[in-house]
Amino acid sequence: MVNRLADAMSPYLLQHADNPVDWWPWSPEAFEEARKRDVPVLLSVGYASCHWCHVMAHESFEDDDTAAYLNAHFVPVKVDREERPDVDAVYMEAVQAATGHGGWPMTVFLTPDAEPFYFGTYFPPEPRHGSPSFQQVLEGVTAAWTDRRDEVAEVAGRIVADLAGRSLVHGGDGVPGESEVAQALLGLTREYDEQHGGFGGAPKFPPAMVVEFLLRHYARTGAEGALQMAADTCTAMARGGIYDQLGGGFARYSVDREWIVPHFEKMLYDNALLCRVYAHLWRTTGSDEARRIALETADFMVRELRTAEGGFASALDADSEDAEGKHVEGAFYVWTPAQLREVLGEDDAAFAAAYFGVTEDGTFEEGASVLRPAGDAGPVDAARVAGVRARLLAARDERPHPGRDDKVVAAWNGLAIAALAETGAYFDRPDLVERATEAADLLVRVHLGEVARLTRTSKDGRAGDNAGVLEDYGDVAEGFLALAAVTGEGAWLEFAGFLLDIVLEQFTGEGGQLYDTAHDAEQLIRRPQDPTDSATPSGWTAAAGALLSYAAYTGSEAHRTAAEGALGVVKALGPRVPRFVGWGLAVAEALLDGPREVAVAGPVGGELHRTALLGRAPGAVVAAGEGPGAGAEFPLLVDRPLVGGEPTAYVCRHFVCDAPTTDAGELAAKLGG
Repeated sequence: MVNRLADAMSPYLLQHADNPVDWWPWSPEAFEEARKRDVPVLLSVGYASCHWCHVMAHESFEDDDTAAYLNAHFVPVKVDREERPDVDAVYMEAVQAATGHGGWPMTVFLTPDAEPFYFGTYFPPEPRHGSPSFQQVLEGVTAAWTDRRDEVAEVAGRIVADLAGRSLVHGGDGVPGESEVAQALLGLTREYDEQHGGFGGAPKFPPAMVVEFLLRHYARTGAEGALQMAADTCTAMARGGIYDQLGGGFARYSVDREWIVPHFEKMLYDNALLCRVYAHLWRTTGSDEARRIALETADFMVRELRTAEGGFASALDADSEDAEGKHVEGAFYVWTPAQLREVLGEDDAAFAAAYFGVTEDGTFEEGASVLRPAGDAGPVDAARVAGVRARLLAARDERPHPGRDDKVVAAWNGLAIAALAETGAYFDRPDLVERATEAADLLVRVHLGEVARLTRTSKDGRAGDNAGVLEDYGDVAEGFLALAAVTGEGAWLEFAGFLLDIVLEQFTGEGGQLYDTAHDAEQLIRRPQDPTDSATPSGWTAAAGALLSYAAYTGSEAHRTAAEGALGVVKALGPRVPRFVGWGLAVAEALLDGPREVAVAGPVGGELHRTALLGRAPGAVVAAGEGPGAGAEFPLLVDRPLVGGEPTAYVCRHFVCDAPTTDAGELAAKLGG
């Protein structure tokens, strides 16, 4: 066996480096090998913190007999979906079209021309619940390849033709207007869970981007219903098991609709998006709870996910070792009454059990409970809760920690930069702004490096081999623009512009449509193109938002036109599937509001600058600086003199400017503050 994964940068690929399976990374050489041997390719796609990926690896890929069969009859190819979202997207679309569902691990059988012909996700080691065993699948595919090759070729050709024939509906000319936004809000209202917050049933995912839309819609229109859905959803999540009540930060999703039991993996992107959402909720309502959750989530990211190079790691595993040394989902986070007594003693354990809803039966597995404030605990002693929490956190820290996926993903770091910069600015935490700046420095130094094109991932300060995709360019530009607004450093605006120029040159097609991969990227069986948000903003909507903000900062007609062209898809999808285009709708709100351009001729961090940052106007851009060089940093500051020698704010939108003001209260009123 040849170990071809030993030098991989992906922790997920490295997890498989010692398997008896003769894995290849995704490469032309792998498909050449399949051609030479005249065998199919087994494509296995997953990611490091994926629970069922670990299960299938242990059951099948670590099994010598299974591996021997695989090696003899296939060329096995292993892909980290977080490194190659383009490969994942193309074959996931095929899996969903063929089976009606998808997920990870994703298991796809391909011809040596990379055309898919048989699909699945997790396959068990023996037949179970109507699903064949993995060995049966391998034998069935081998038989079809050997005895019914014409049939295989016909199926593969039909799938590829079907994928190639899919085209996007753009909603014709024009951008989403009041009508489409109103229809989207109505659709969200219908899907809203009034009892538990959030949208839809189980499993329930944190709807960060939809909440951003609802907050912006409220800011622009005063629609109380939108604010209510946003605030109640955030409250329900903050008081649920999906939020880590001891260490801060959010789990990936809740397996139930009440937010009680999470799927325990913690992803950088969820925490970045939710940190920003809670900071914006505080900006809108002044809620102490929103402030606490934003800061605890920011502190979690810095404490648990920050790498030695200043970037942010991708994820923490769902699984960790339990007291018996077995790898179990949630072992790090859950508690039994006996464990509470061991740490806290009888009295405080009884208090903690009542407060956090820890019961003898448990809310999770084997009598363990996920901590969450019980709704019927009545008035509580806040100091006692804080003391109990601190002691439990210290005790939990002695447990074996979940594994960490240390690779730095450009897009997700862009989201973290935006969240930390704004949270730091709102709550007078310059350390958070500093952490955001260090992550941005890493992206420029390592991910842009010499090549002047964005690299998708890095690890240990070394850039990976995979090209950045559209979401990397959009989210990193978003992070840089937020950092520019907070720090007053025009270099970040310049870097954002550099990335967005590449979006215009390499990712833009006819009629405003955007592609997930660059014009000069590796050609797959289909060029991926997905405008719908999933766990993160789609590349399409992320780029639209950054393009719109950059145009507001610079007056660039080309970037404004590109943003408007991209938003055509939101006009089409917003009224139909608002839950899956939340960030697109948030960007549409910014467009409907202007967005407003705020120039503060005065000190960075001064009262007017802070007031501008706290303005609620959707998508408003803020430039601050003083002295003759300020205009060179930010075009918005050109010809913006002080009035009466005092720091002065200028607010413009739609080519019209208000009278300048030196009064923070007046500025706040202009920005919905």
